[in-house]
Amino acid sequence: MMDVSTPSAYTALVNRYGAPLGVEEARTHWGALVRAAREGRTTLITREHWEWAALVPMSEVTGPMMGLPTWPATSARAKLGDLVRQAGRPSGSAILLTRHRTPIAALCPADSLAPRPVPPDLLDAEALLRDGAQIVLRFGPERTGRLDDDGAAAAGPVEPVYHASVRGPAGIEVAAGSGAGINEALQSLRPHHRPGITDHPSL
Repeated sequence: MMDVSTPSAYTALVNRYGAPLGVEEARTHWGALVRAAREGRTTLITREHWEWAALVPMSEVTGPMMGLPTWPATSARAKLGDLVRQAGRPSGSAILLTRHRTPIAALCPADSLAPRPVPPDLLDAEALLRDGAQIVLRFGPERTGRLDDDGAAAAGPVEPVYHASVRGPAGIEVAAGSGAGINEALQSLRPHHRPGITDHPSL
């Protein structure tokens, strides 16, 4: 981590996400940082101490994505300084990072990460485990697209995804979540709200 004098506008973000990386350090660890973003973690990146961007999971990208600039994640490494400047300027917008043309993470203006209320029906994985529930994780591997007999697209490509299933003491699934990484799947847990599901005290 680089030692910077944090502008007051970003103090809360540093407290939440940790000290920023400089562009060169972020470039050195780029592959690991992109994987971390896919798993739900955010990394602050700064250029010359005053241009701040954030490498974020796709769940942090709000609003329509059509028209946003896109870069292959591997190519973005060489242009990272320019991309941080582009995203971090006052009028900056998110830059989508893609793999096989599918967005997997984004660079966005750091000041766009204003705290947002947590949806009231989200569940806390640690609290569920303490209350006696079981959480089962499954991985759905990436699948390529499929064509029908006439050569038309029958199914599009499927990105790899993690599924989290919460089972109450009776072994019945009472909640579930999914995401591009384990953390994202656990952080998206929601109850099914099905009638008759009363075997877990938290639900």
